Amino acid sequence: MKDQLFRDVSTITRSADELQIEYTTSEIITRIWREHLWPRFGLLLLASLAMILTAATTGAIPFLIQRTADDVFVAKNQTMVYWITAAIVVVTIIKAIAEYVADVTVAYLGHRFIADLRIEMFARLARADLSFIQTVHSGRLLSSFLNDANLLRGAASRSIVTLGENYLKVIILISTMFYMDPRFAVLILIFMPFAWFMLSSQRRKMRKSTTKSLQETGDLSALITQTLRGMRVVRAYRQEDREEARATSAINRALEFTMRGTRARALSSPSIELLTGFGFALAIYFAGTKGVRGDLTLGHFMGFMTAALLIYGPLKSAATLQTQLQEGIAAASRVFGVVDLEVRLVEAQDAKPLKLDHGEIEFRNVSFAYEPENSVLKGVSLTVPSGRTVALVGPSGSGKSTMVNLTLRFFDPERGKVLIDGQDIKYLTVDSLRDAIGLVTQDPVLFDDTIRANIAYGSKPIVEAEVIAAAKAAAAHDFIMGLPKGYDTRVGEAGGLLSGGERQRIAIARAIYKDAPILLLDEPTSSLDSEAEAKVQTALEGLMRGRTVLMIAHRLSTVKKADLICVLDQGRIIEIGRHDELVAKGGLYTRLHRTQFGIAGGFAAASPEDAGTEAVAVAGK
Repeated sequence: MKDQLFRDVSTITRSADELQIEYTTSEIITRIWREHLWPRFGLLLLASLAMILTAATTGAIPFLIQRTADDVFVAKNQTMVYWITAAIVVVTIIKAIAEYVADVTVAYLGHRFIADLRIEMFARLARADLSFIQTVHSGRLLSSFLNDANLLRGAASRSIVTLGENYLKVIILISTMFYMDPRFAVLILIFMPFAWFMLSSQRRKMRKSTTKSLQETGDLSALITQTLRGMRVVRAYRQEDREEARATSAINRALEFTMRGTRARALSSPSIELLTGFGFALAIYFAGTKGVRGDLTLGHFMGFMTAALLIYGPLKSAATLQTQLQEGIAAASRVFGVVDLEVRLVEAQDAKPLKLDHGEIEFRNVSFAYEPENSVLKGVSLTVPSGRTVALVGPSGSGKSTMVNLTLRFFDPERGKVLIDGQDIKYLTVDSLRDAIGLVTQDPVLFDDTIRANIAYGSKPIVEAEVIAAAKAAAAHDFIMGLPKGYDTRVGEAGGLLSGGERQRIAIARAIYKDAPILLLDEPTSSLDSEAEAKVQTALEGLMRGRTVLMIAHRLSTVKKADLICVLDQGRIIEIGRHDELVAKGGLYTRLHRTQFGIAGGFAAASPEDAGTEAVAVAGK
C-alpha cells in the first residue's frame, strides 16, 4: 500500500461485521443521557455549574480589558487601577477553581460511564446465547471492550460535556460582542454558517471512517489472538511469513481508515480558523476606519477584539469535538450492539426450582438444528435412569455433544422435551438445573488462578479438607503436593503450566467437589496418553459411582462398563444395548469397534436403513 497523506485509498473498502448495529446520533446521545448521565444528575449539575462559571468569567475579561484601556490609560483614573486589579484576581481565582472542578467531575463521569458500560457488556456476554459466542471471534469482542469502549468514553465526556462547555463560552462571548457592538459582531460571525456546512460533511465522513477502522482493529485483535494460541502450529508448518503478511495487511488497512478520519478531523479546525480570520479582517478594517475618524474609542475596540479573540478558541475546540463526537457515535454502534444482544434462551417467567428426587434424565422425541437446513437431532428419545450410566457413541456430527448441551439447557430443542425427574427443564430455573449437574469435558477449562480455586470453582465456599478430599479422589493430590506451592500454585493461562492429564484430573476434582447428582462427561479421556488415561479412568469410576451419568466417548474401551450404550448416526439412535450385545450385532458399533482395535473388516458408513432406524432406549430395561 503506497503512502498517501492527503488522499484516501479508494481501493480499500469493507462491509459491516457481526457487532455492527446502526444507531442515529440522537439515539446514542439520548441513551447515554438517560442511562448513564441522568442517574448521576448531581455530579452533572456540579460540572455544569462549574462550566457556567468558567464561561462567565471568560466573558468578563473583555469588559475588564475595555475598562483598563478607557479608565486607566486614557482617563488616568488611579482608583480604577486597584478595582480592576482586584477584579482580575477574583475572576482568575474563580475561573481556576471552576475549571478544576469541571475537569475532575467530567473525567469521573466519563470513566464511570465506561466502567458501567464494560460491566454491562461483560454481563451480556456472560449470558449470551452460545450460538453468538461461537460465531464471533473472541479477539473482536476483546477489541470492542478496549478500543470501542474508550472511544465512546470520549464521546460521553470530552465531546458531549466539554462540547457543552465550549458552546456556553461561545454563547456568552457572542452576547458580549453584540452588547458591545452588533455591527462588528455580525462582521466576525458572518462566515460561521459556511463553516457549519463544511463541518457537517466532515462529521459524516468521520463516523464512516471510524467505524471501518474499529472493524479492522477487531480483525487484527482476532488475528493476534488466534496466532498466539496456535503458535506451535504456525512454527511447525513454517507459516510465520504468512501470518506476518496477514497482520501487515490488517494493520495497513486499519491505518488507512484511521487516516481518513484524521484527515476529516484535521480539516475541521483550519476551516473554522480560515473563516474566522476573514471575519477578523473585515472587523479590523471597519474598526480601523472608524478609529481613524475618531468614532471608536481604544477601550471599546480592545474590549471587543478581546471578546472576538476569546471566542476563537471555543469555536475551534467545538469544531474539533464535533468530529470526535462522531468517533464515539461510531464506537457506540458496536458497543451497544453487544449490550443490546437479544438473548433467545431466557428463563420462563413462572420458572420453578428443580425438585430432584432421583436424577432421571429423559429425552422425549427431541429434534434440534443449529441451522434450519441442517438437523442435528431427529426425534431422539432416550431415558437415563437414576444412578445408571448411559454412553453415547457414534461418528463426529451425529449429535452426541448436542444432547449434552441440551441437558444443560445451553440450547432449547426445536421439538420435543428434555426432562429431569419428569420436569421439563425449559420451565425450571437455570440456577437450580445447573446446580444439579456436574460437567467434565474433553478439553478441561482451567482459569489462571490457584489449583484450590479451580477445584472449588462455581461451588460452595472453599473448605480446605473437602478440596483435598476431592483431589485425592481424582488421583490429583500427589502431583499437586509435588508442585512448588501445592494447592496455591497458579495453573497459568488455560492451565498451560500443567500437563493434559493433570488438567483433566483437576477438572474431575472440580466435579467431585461440586458433588452434583447428575454427571455429564464429554469425551474426558480422548486426548490423553495411555498412562494418563488409566489414572483419569480410575478417578472417573469413583466419580460416577452412585450418580446418573450421560457420557460421550470415542474410545470404546471407556464405555464397556456402561449400563447402556446408544449408537447415534445422522441425528438418530440406531443401536442400543450393552457392549457385548452391540459387538455381536454386526452393526455400526461393531464396525467402530473393529476399526479402533485393528480387527479385520473395520469401519464403513452406516447404511441408509440403519440411519433411518429410531429407538426409544431405557438403561437397564
